[in-house]
Amino acid sequence: MDAGNQTGALEFLLLGLSEDPELRPLLFGLFSSMYLVSVLGNLLIILAVSSDSHLHTPMYFFLSHLSFCDICFSSTIVPKMLVNIQTSNKAITYAGCITQICFFWFFGYLDHFLLTVMAYDRFVAICHPLHYTIMMNPQLCGLLALGSWSLSVLVALLYSLLVLRLSFCTHMEIPHFFCEWAEVLKAASSDALANYVVFYAGTGLLGVPLLTGILFSYSKIISSILKMSSAEGRYRAFSTCGSHLTVISLFYGTGLGVYLSSAFSPSSSKGAVASVMYTVVTPMLNPFIYSLRNRDMKGALRKFVSRSFFPL
Repeated sequence: MDAGNQTGALEFLLLGLSEDPELRPLLFGLFSSMYLVSVLGNLLIILAVSSDSHLHTPMYFFLSHLSFCDICFSSTIVPKMLVNIQTSNKAITYAGCITQICFFWFFGYLDHFLLTVMAYDRFVAICHPLHYTIMMNPQLCGLLALGSWSLSVLVALLYSLLVLRLSFCTHMEIPHFFCEWAEVLKAASSDALANYVVFYAGTGLLGVPLLTGILFSYSKIISSILKMSSAEGRYRAFSTCGSHLTVISLFYGTGLGVYLSSAFSPSSSKGAVASVMYTVVTPMLNPFIYSLRNRDMKGALRKFVSRSFFPL
């Protein structure tokens, strides 16, 4: 193989989750079903929020952004994986790989920002209920959403543009079902030190403060709830924050599990299997978590479905 960044003919071979041909129909059916449930579930959340005036609040405004983000995050990875499984073609072009990396980081970081903003919203609602409408005004909500999208774009462009400076051989095997950033860097024939430095700097400057903000918000929320004298008030407060806390635990738990497993296990295939959790499973479960644990959301979904599919 010739070394060099031959972008005209360069392509990557995604080895996927299994090379056993007998498993392809099972994998295709499983992931196509999960992807369909993820898209439809998150789309229903968006439509229910937009159609019910009672849900036009900061909490559901950010939830609709999160649902849209989950749809796009899954769509960045799963359709290409399904095509590769169905056609037995493992190839992805150089441009396609860079695009996938860019959107992966964009929607991944957008998830981080939105979950942090939603934690702040719950903090204000529980700890400063009398000032909630003033503190979480429409202008601030719009700025928080715009800032989340803008910063995510900048991070994604920075990480993907740094990949463009690397050189690769003409046909590289990636032991994954998508162009996972770390595996692509391992496949590079040139030094990727700058990529790792920028990544850890970005994690320190953005990732750690975002997680710290979530932990701080919920420490204050839990402290305020425990001080409530009314059992009904405590239950209502826990139920308000329960869905969001479950989603945060699932998002960070699966992501951290993937990177810890890759750090302590030399097997890339195990890391690929673990990545299914935060790329496919988590976006699929989020709509169920928010709808099953939230009375307002369940009511809005019922009204939307009955009005759209069973009109009088």
